[in-house]
Amino acid sequence: MKYRKLGNTGMNVSEVSFGTWAIGGAWGKTNDQESLKALDYAIDQGVNFFDTADVYGDGHSEELLAKATNGKEDEIFIATKFCRSGDIASKENYSYEAVRTYCEASLKRLNREALDLYQIHCPPTDILKDGAVFEVLDRLQAEGKIKNYGVSVETVEEGLLCLVNENVKTLQVIFNIFRQKPLEILLPEAYKKDVGILVRLPLASGLLTGKFTKDHIFEEDDHRKFNENGESFNVGETFAGLGFAKGVGLSEQLKWISEGRNSMATAALRWILDQKEISCIIPGFRNIEQIDENLKALNEKRFTDIELNKISRFYIENVESFIRGPY
Repeated sequence: MKYRKLGNTGMNVSEVSFGTWAIGGAWGKTNDQESLKALDYAIDQGVNFFDTADVYGDGHSEELLAKATNGKEDEIFIATKFCRSGDIASKENYSYEAVRTYCEASLKRLNREALDLYQIHCPPTDILKDGAVFEVLDRLQAEGKIKNYGVSVETVEEGLLCLVNENVKTLQVIFNIFRQKPLEILLPEAYKKDVGILVRLPLASGLLTGKFTKDHIFEEDDHRKFNENGESFNVGETFAGLGFAKGVGLSEQLKWISEGRNSMATAALRWILDQKEISCIIPGFRNIEQIDENLKALNEKRFTDIELNKISRFYIENVESFIRGPY
């Protein structure tokens, strides 16, 4: 395993870490035994950082992480998130009383005394502009309930707003070959301020595995079925905001990145890891096989300057104008 520092949190985290949205729910059927085996396998391979949220399976992914990390609390870092189980537009949802309640519930499910990293879960831009929630998090940090805090953001603008607050230690962003905008300003600014960058949806909801055809049908409880057009939450969280058919077509044009590499998926992950500003990627998983496949990105062949330029032009000429939703 290879590790990078997570900004100035004091944590060194595995370059390939994992998100637990898929094992909590909203990605189709889950199997707790398979999930726990996969978590154990990842830890055995040196993965020491996992991202979750209180709304992933209504706290179920937090409970699974508690089981998998029992007795290893000092070795395995967990980041969780809050706010989306309430009215995200209401200021009351970010009051000290509300956030403390969210925090204590997550602590109980995770069976931890303090949270390694507590993240605001894609709040509205107005909440970040107001800034009162950061004072709440400062208070919880002073009380010892959280060690560090950060924000999971939807847009570059939101990320830049967060960077104004020196106590924000991490940003979690959507970043992949289909979502390259953070490269322009946000990632360099975060790097300059020593703020850690966690990359979610590094495979664009699976599009960058190259395994889908346009006639694929997702399960009814999979967000790729019910949120393709942003029906339930930000459209960018599903297929990078491109829509499924468009995304499949674009992924077919990108299959060349797997030439001389293990797979299209590991190549897409390698592209992200080649960016010096990135602390770690947090792809999802449901079984050991998916853990194993994602870990292969660690030793994947790096991209040449010619390849990087080709990917950049592809994004500008073929992808960027088709992305829907704010980003």
